[in-house]
Amino acid sequence: MRKITSLLVFSMLLLTSLRSYSQDNDYVVRCIAFYNLENLFDTVHDEGKNDYEYLPDGGNHWTPVKYKNKLHNMAYAISQLGIDKSPLGAVCIGVAEVENIRCLEDLVKEPEIADRNYKPILLEGPDRRGVDVGFLYNPTYFTPVGKPIGYELNAHYADGGKVMTRLQLLVSGYLKDDKGIVRDKLHIIVNHWPSRYGGEEASRPTRDSAAMLTMHICDSLYGRDPGAKIIIMGDLNDDPDNHSCAVVINAKKNREDVPERGFFNTMWQRLERGIGSLAYNGSWNLFDQIIISEPLLNAPHTTDKWSYWQPEIFNKPFLTYQEGKDKGTPKRTHKGGVWTNGYSDHYPTMIYLIKKK
Repeated sequence: MRKITSLLVFSMLLLTSLRSYSQDNDYVVRCIAFYNLENLFDTVHDEGKNDYEYLPDGGNHWTPVKYKNKLHNMAYAISQLGIDKSPLGAVCIGVAEVENIRCLEDLVKEPEIADRNYKPILLEGPDRRGVDVGFLYNPTYFTPVGKPIGYELNAHYADGGKVMTRLQLLVSGYLKDDKGIVRDKLHIIVNHWPSRYGGEEASRPTRDSAAMLTMHICDSLYGRDPGAKIIIMGDLNDDPDNHSCAVVINAKKNREDVPERGFFNTMWQRLERGIGSLAYNGSWNLFDQIIISEPLLNAPHTTDKWSYWQPEIFNKPFLTYQEGKDKGTPKRTHKGGVWTNGYSDHYPTMIYLIKKK
C-alpha cells in the first residue's frame, strides 16, 4: 500500500530542476499533457449511450448549470497546465471520459482557454458507458498530418463476453518552434484502458490485451520509421509496475535501461516517491501515465530536434481537497452521490519537451 505522503520536499526539488532549462534562453520548452476529465457529459441523451445518470432527470440531476460549471472548471485547470515552465501552456492534451465531440467543442470555447484556439478530436468508440478519449491541440504549435485513427480492442472476458471499451486514438503531427517552423514529427496514442471492475487480478488480462494493442500500434510506427518519436498517454487503470506496462510494453523505470526502440515510463519514479494521480482508500495510484519511445528520450539536447526533459503530476492546491477525510486528494465533481462542483478524481500528468533554439 502506497500511503499518501507530503509532497513539499519533492516539489521543491523538482522545481529547482525544471528552472535549469526554462530560465535558459537557449532552449524552447513545450508541454504535452493528459487529463481524465471525469465524466464530461452534456445534458442531452445520445442514442445508444448509457448517459442516463447525466441527464436533468437522471441520478446526478445533471442540469445545464452543473454542466456549465464543469466546463468552466475543466477549462481553468487546462489553462494552468505547464504555464510555470512555458507561457504557452499545454500545446497538446489527451483527454478521457468525454461523452462526445460536442462536449470538447463546448470546452474549448470557455473563456479561460478560448484564446488558445484549441482544436478538438474525438472518435466514437464502443464503450458501454458511452465515454471516449479525445485530443486537444493548439494549431499554432502543432499540425496534425493524416487522419486520426481509432483502434478497437478485440478482447473478451473469461465468460466470453466482449470487452466494450474505449478506442485507442492515434494522432500524428508536427510540433513547431516559436517561429512556426516545423521541426519534428510526434505520434501520440491516447488511451483509457479497461477498468479494474471485478478486481485487479481478475481484470488484468483485459489491460494486458490493451497493452498488446498499443504495442501493435507502436510496432507499426517503428516499422515505417525506426526513429519514431512516440508518446503513449492515458488512464491505463494500471500502475507503472503492473504487468501491462512493465512487461507487455516493457517500459523501463530508469532511462539508462531503455534499449534501442524501447520505452521509458516517465511516471514510474514519481510513484516510487509516493506521488500519484488518484487516491483510493488512503493509497495512491498512478494510472495516468505518459510513456515515451527511445528516440524521443535519447535525442541529444544540442540539436534542433525535440527531446524529453521532465515529467510533472499537476497536483495544485485548487485541484485538491483542503480539509476533511479526503484532504490532500483530487477534488472530484461528485462525491458519495453529492455534487461537489470540483474538477476530477484524477490529477493531470504532463511531460516537457525541449529543443535548442
